[in-house]
Amino acid sequence: MIKTTVGIDGMVCSMCEAHVNDAIRKALDVKKVNSSHTKRQAVIISENEFSKQRIEEVINPIGYKVMTVSSEPYLKKGFLSFLKK
Repeated sequence: MIKTTVGIDGMVCSMCEAHVNDAIRKALDVKKVNSSHTKRQAVIISENEFSKQRIEEVINPIGYKVMTVSSEPYLKKGFLSFLKK
């Protein structure tokens, strides 16, 4: 699994968050997406990594601007908790 954090400019309210989430869900194969206008970002959990260009193709046309995109491996919370025992 991949966690992609997208910095987004232009979100100002919870309706903006919903608009971004809907656009991402419709255009990309994601497991989970959560946007925050206060953090100015969307966090996407997916099986595959998406290029900045692909994310811009989804976000920019709906009135927001992609500023940054970073990806990292994603492990579910508690996934490795058994190793700590």
